[in-house]
Amino acid sequence: MNKENSQPNRREALRKMAMIPAAGVASISVIRSFEEKCLAEEVTSGEKKESIQGESGATRTSFTPPKRPHLKEKVPMSRIGNLNVSRMILGGNLIGGWAHARDLIYVSDLVKAYHTEQKVYETFYLAEQCGINTFLGHYSLFNLVKGYWKWTKGKMQFIADIGCQPEELLDTVKKAIDMGSAACYIQGETSDRIAREGKLDLYPKAMQIIRDAGIPCGIGAHRIETLRAAVTTGVQPDFWMKTFHHHNYWSAKPEQEHDNTFCRKPDETREWMKDRKEAWIAFKVLAAGALRPEDGFRYALEGGADFLCVGMYDFQLVQNVNTFCNIWNSKLNRERPFITPMIDRKELLKEEREASRNAEEGEEDA
Repeated sequence: MNKENSQPNRREALRKMAMIPAAGVASISVIRSFEEKCLAEEVTSGEKKESIQGESGATRTSFTPPKRPHLKEKVPMSRIGNLNVSRMILGGNLIGGWAHARDLIYVSDLVKAYHTEQKVYETFYLAEQCGINTFLGHYSLFNLVKGYWKWTKGKMQFIADIGCQPEELLDTVKKAIDMGSAACYIQGETSDRIAREGKLDLYPKAMQIIRDAGIPCGIGAHRIETLRAAVTTGVQPDFWMKTFHHHNYWSAKPEQEHDNTFCRKPDETREWMKDRKEAWIAFKVLAAGALRPEDGFRYALEGGADFLCVGMYDFQLVQNVNTFCNIWNSKLNRERPFITPMIDRKELLKEEREASRNAEEGEEDA
């Protein structure tokens, strides 16, 4: 017998390893590396690992999703305006390649290389299995969501981050609406610049365009001063998108900022939000990976946030959702009441099924 054929080909085994669903990654023992365990199991058992099937790009013909991850429970649901939104939202920075890696210059390229089209679809699918129904990212990422809808029949909805030059804001908002976004908001850096340059009339103009489209509208910021400036115009968005994290981590200490601090005044942010009647989506709650979820999630929820927007790799989803739900179900030391209502998932499922039946009957009548 040919010795080379008696053992699994290492290159082939590694290829299969890369296709193992993320749900399996979460349960693998840390005694061995992922690579070692994969190779060892194929050698000893002769069994092949399940893979996610599907060709990339225009040649894709099928998508076999990974098995449902092991969850304690799904993320609770709420509503912003007329939109049902999970309390935890999947953030788009990692998928878009914006890693916020301090002074590590290669990380953004590494993140983009990891998030192939198929990997993004896997991430969306796993997020939906965990109860996350909303992806929030730069409007340029919408084609990924459309591709996911096409090839997987998934229902992940998209909140468009309108990040652009202030003078391009209104046209870009219209573009994001025309693409089919479920909601739109002015991205934090764009909003900070609008306030800094005194172009405050853009806030009510953008909100009106979004409202006229019948979808929720929001205003983002990295600086609390931006939101204070926005409200002087009398604008009332459906939600605020504001960074929120404490500074008890090593890289927040240097006096010179270098992509290391995203909420400069967390105490002032908490106090300002306490009296607001609009929903608050808190983001950068883990300070771009510097804080553990157990710490960052609790701090944000107890600080008054109604929703958390969290950038996550596929292999982090299950653990992060379980962590979120554990904190959600615990006693929260929170002064600000939750602004948005709780949505019963069972009732929501009934509504969706009824809507689907009505749609089918309408097609038959036509």
